[in-house]
Amino acid sequence: MPELPEVETTRRGIEPCISGQKIQNVVIRNHALRWPISEELPHNLIGSTVLNVNRRAKYLLINVGHGGILIHLGMSGSLRIVAAETPPKKHDHVDIIFINDYALRLHDPRRFGAVLWQPGDLTQHPLLTALGPEPLLTGFNAQYLHQALRKRQIAIKPAIMDNHIVVGVGNIYASESLFRAGIHPATIANKVSLSQCQKVVDAIKTTLEAALMAGGSTLRDFVNSDGGSGYFQLQTNVYDRAGQGCKICGNEIRQIRQGQRSTFFCPGCQH
Repeated sequence: MPELPEVETTRRGIEPCISGQKIQNVVIRNHALRWPISEELPHNLIGSTVLNVNRRAKYLLINVGHGGILIHLGMSGSLRIVAAETPPKKHDHVDIIFINDYALRLHDPRRFGAVLWQPGDLTQHPLLTALGPEPLLTGFNAQYLHQALRKRQIAIKPAIMDNHIVVGVGNIYASESLFRAGIHPATIANKVSLSQCQKVVDAIKTTLEAALMAGGSTLRDFVNSDGGSGYFQLQTNVYDRAGQGCKICGNEIRQIRQGQRSTFFCPGCQH
């Protein structure tokens, strides 16, 4: 599933191409995504100009002034800029066509993605209002995290993957961040001290920034807006390295299951 770095990589790829462009047409080939695409979407978009493209958590927000659309890439979705006359492939479900004869095309084989219209302020969509802070902004700090974990009796790894606590820390990034912070992933969240929270916050920011620089993670079908794959997964310290030696201490990387997800950690570096 595309996570925050993958979605942000996509945003940075498409914004220069569509910002300031007037929408000429909207072609919906399949309305049956995670939530049905509204029949009114073309009416709401045609003739409007894209003002900007933002991101909130894993949602892309395309603002056209009187409202806009939220796009979620689901499990396998991707957005690409193509010439409007490019023949669609089997899973190319939506084209937003601009007057410069280019189109923003949504490709989504599993159809778990979403294209949702929101009038007015896009950030007030119900899917966004209960989300936690963005991990790379100043509001996500040690004091905030320590307070947010105060009553949480779950393990620290699923806690930092909870979008109500902080958005965008997916499975790879949670394992990698806790390795950087030197904290065992099974540590109970409300037992993590303020000083440890500082390490977790710093590690999350460092890990996500490294992933952004690398273009996101290569996970199944993820591609960025120009069709290229991310490659952060090649640089991991613990994720998907069970049985291999730790790059720092040499201990064998171990794998456990937490919340039906695989967790990787170093027993020598994480306590």
